[in-house]
Amino acid sequence: MTTAATERVVIPPMRMGRTIEGISAVLLPFTRDDTPDWEGFRRLLDRTWQAGLTPAVNMDTSYVNLLTADERRRALAEASEVAAGRRFVAGAYIEDQEGAPERLYVDAIDAIRLEGGTPILFQCSALLAVDERRVIDVYQQIGAAVGPPLLAFELGSMFAPFGRVYSPEFFRVLAATPAFVGLKHSSLDRAEEWRRLAIRDRERPEFRLYTGNDLAIDMVFYGSDYLLGLSAFHVEAFAARDQFWAAGNPTAFAVNDILQYLGFLAFRETVPAYKHSAAQFLCARGLIATDRTHPRNPRRPETDRALLADIDRRIGALLDRLAR
Repeated sequence: MTTAATERVVIPPMRMGRTIEGISAVLLPFTRDDTPDWEGFRRLLDRTWQAGLTPAVNMDTSYVNLLTADERRRALAEASEVAAGRRFVAGAYIEDQEGAPERLYVDAIDAIRLEGGTPILFQCSALLAVDERRVIDVYQQIGAAVGPPLLAFELGSMFAPFGRVYSPEFFRVLAATPAFVGLKHSSLDRAEEWRRLAIRDRERPEFRLYTGNDLAIDMVFYGSDYLLGLSAFHVEAFAARDQFWAAGNPTAFAVNDILQYLGFLAFRETVPAYKHSAAQFLCARGLIATDRTHPRNPRRPETDRALLADIDRRIGALLDRLAR
């Protein structure tokens, strides 16, 4: 399943007035003792729902690849308890387990559904170097075994070493697989995402393409929805942007612009350090107790604090002005 990199890309028109589905990956905060701050995590979960977005747990933003299996189970259980029936998404992560990927994914999916979550299949090293046809076969077997709704991932290697961006043909076949109702695309490449939007619109319009492009969050204006780490910084601002867009109000662009400024700062190299940026930002806003991260996650310089504080002030001033 290959497509030439020189394939022509048709840029779709913007779709103002469209309702955007927003899923926000929730940061797992840490204490000064370098242990997960579960109470802080619960507060961030509830804040995400209160803003009108759907939380996602056991994602890159919550250090899924750095957590122990017991910590991942705890994160899932905490989300389930706080949800009280509200929708949430959870990563089906099998990277540190041994066995056939098909069986491991089914077990992870069953555990997520038992807690009331919607599973999204994280990629894994076992399928990193195999032919795309093999990956599709595995996913189709999983879909036949567990049924819908399932979400899938395309995660660029800048986020995780086991990540892989597939061909547009892979996307076409996956989108035609009934058990899968959406895919998060995190290549940070507009052209790749536009190609997928064209396929989706032509062949299965109800299939959700969730942008994971924190450097181009306006992809939602072209027809993507989103599952982002950047939205964890300020769920209220993302929700406001989405509401303005659905109402056909061009103010959505002003909110998007300041949020994209935040994205450019937070998601610069080294990309995984964005989680420290999120912790710095949320701590400065008084929403978590410390700006600690998982001990193995890279950190940002202290000089970022002033930049983040300035962006926070700009977002606050903009939202206050718009609320008048």
